Amino acid sequence: MPSGPLKGRIRVPGDKSISHRALMLSALAIGESTITGLLEGEDVLATAAAMRAMGADIVRGDDGTWRVHGVGVGGLLQPEAPLEMGNSGTSTRLLMGLIASHGITASFTGDASLSGRPMGRVITPLSQMGADISSAPEGRLPLILRGMSPAIPITYRLPVASAQVKSAVMLAALNTPGITTVIEPVPTRDHSERMLKGFGADVEVEEVEEVDGERVIRVRGEVDLQPQTIEVPGDPSSAAFFAVAALITPGSEITIENVGLNPTRAGLFEVLRQMGGSIEEIDPREVGGEPVADLLVKHSALKGVAVDPALAPSMIDEFPVLFVAASVAEGRTTTSGLEELRVKESDRLDAMAKALELVGATVAQQEDGLIIDGTGGEPLAGGGPATTHLDHRIAMSMAIAGLASTAGVEVDDTSPIATSFPNFERLLTSLDSK
Repeated sequence: MPSGPLKGRIRVPGDKSISHRALMLSALAIGESTITGLLEGEDVLATAAAMRAMGADIVRGDDGTWRVHGVGVGGLLQPEAPLEMGNSGTSTRLLMGLIASHGITASFTGDASLSGRPMGRVITPLSQMGADISSAPEGRLPLILRGMSPAIPITYRLPVASAQVKSAVMLAALNTPGITTVIEPVPTRDHSERMLKGFGADVEVEEVEEVDGERVIRVRGEVDLQPQTIEVPGDPSSAAFFAVAALITPGSEITIENVGLNPTRAGLFEVLRQMGGSIEEIDPREVGGEPVADLLVKHSALKGVAVDPALAPSMIDEFPVLFVAASVAEGRTTTSGLEELRVKESDRLDAMAKALELVGATVAQQEDGLIIDGTGGEPLAGGGPATTHLDHRIAMSMAIAGLASTAGVEVDDTSPIATSFPNFERLLTSLDSK
């Protein structure tokens, strides 16, 4: 691990949510789309394999550029074998939506973990649109979906905030005559709306001011999508670790290139700025409907803040590394409204509290958040091994904590990092100024 100031330029892996959608919509366009920066993890490759199985021509060039010849909306072919989804819930739910309004039948299978996750919240609206779906008990995989063409346009109010359910209905709407409406009581990630507009779909988003935060999304179906050139922005969740590393390591100054700054995802950078962090957006631009910039991050004297719970949805995965920043800030940082963190890959509130206390931080647990009294810029003692519970974000966060410690921080298992972010350690080491 680096032992001095962090210096240099890095580029983090592409955003997973956008990578899935780029492949699906390119496969539905007429003509050739090119995609650079695609996240080439197993989940995204499962989406690519499924779109190939339904007729799209998808080729990866030696330079990492993907070329996709689409079949057109309505042109999906019936796959000859079951669609193997691995562990990707996003692939499964979005592809179910895509297929629901095509007159084809597809079966979905997945690994043991995915097969334990219920798909009922997607099955309900797609069945209302006319799809016939039979599944294992409680809406689980394996399942068989028989699409309906023409499908029936519906108005569907999301019972729980879910970008995946919203996206599934919107994708089904593409080949459905008339207007399909989705009402979301709480705004969720809007990658689907942005990219659909970019491909030329007829999508209208209305913010209902009388009802706090409610959004109404209307999609007019039977549209031709135009091929696009897509540069997948860097994942803000991945950029977060390096931003915090530079802020808390004296003498550091780094540039993180091509970071996606979608407001539904970039809450952490706002909070770090409130704490006094120097994070400058260089060359802000729009790529495929998504706001993107290079982030220039410099070591800063951070101050504790009370984090507004309204920001939580836009930074829910970044709280573990925020807790690290708070542990070396001046004063107290309080967080609340984070009950969801107790049911992630691990109980992230409990796991981070115990791991940070182990290496010398002052942390108190509340039911829905942590209260952290920072060191005022002094390094943590360090030590370990911190227990990661096989949770990649805890392992990476504690690795960053090691940069701001006297003795370094040991974690019990780094293998989860390799699964989710294989070049994490290599990128961090590349910033060593020595």
